[in-house]
Amino acid sequence: MADNKQNNEHSEHGEDNGHTMPFWEHIGELRKRVVLSVAVFFVLMVLGWIIREPLFNFLKIPFDPFLVSHKAKLIYTAPAELFFTYFKISILLAVVVGAPFFFYQLWAFVAPGLYSHERRLVWPFVGFSSGLFLLGATFCFVVVLPFTFDFFINLAPSDIEPQIKVEDYFSFAIAFVLIFGLLFETPLVLVFLGRLGILTAKGMRAWRRYAILGAFVVAALATPSPDAINQILLAVPLIGLYELSIWLVARIEKKRLAMEEEEEDNLPMP
Repeated sequence: MADNKQNNEHSEHGEDNGHTMPFWEHIGELRKRVVLSVAVFFVLMVLGWIIREPLFNFLKIPFDPFLVSHKAKLIYTAPAELFFTYFKISILLAVVVGAPFFFYQLWAFVAPGLYSHERRLVWPFVGFSSGLFLLGATFCFVVVLPFTFDFFINLAPSDIEPQIKVEDYFSFAIAFVLIFGLLFETPLVLVFLGRLGILTAKGMRAWRRYAILGAFVVAALATPSPDAINQILLAVPLIGLYELSIWLVARIEKKRLAMEEEEEDNLPMP
């Protein structure tokens, strides 16, 4: 009976505080998550290859106005250029469509070391991270790319016809989409640091001016083209996401303070 009671207490303690996995078990869990992610990525990439032509037509929508108006042309100059372009498009589909699954695998790997109430955040984490990635990719596709191509194409004088290589166009567009998708994950990282107590809303407000400067530095380093317009289009959303992160961290702190006060109220009187 004593042993059972001790085991139950240990089980309850593990449920509340997570448990420490042995090193090799931890490595095995990591291997399992990586293999699952690679398998799903490969399947989605094959799917992307099967529907490569519709994807090709969809991804060139930001460039279609210039094709219709005959201001520019898409060409390819090497035999394998179109093949590698289709391959990159397939990879993009695998990354974007598989993002929720990949984020879930990341959370599932981390979850055993978390508290039980933290493990219940799995679906909010997956939804929030996937939503931010898709928001960033969509913003880039709908706003940034059309503006960028309009700026560059209209730089050409009337006696010069822009002829853009297919590989160059899609490499440019895919890089922009992935960069915006990843950088829109900024609130997730900051909120996670806030939950750990590493960041506070007060400290983030004090560092606001440096965050604004950092947003422009990141935008300058991240955008494939050096023009100021693209950098502003990336920096402004990053600043907005930083402000959102301050609000979210403040809410976390307020909730944590309320829980601590409730626990103090429930303590037995001496």
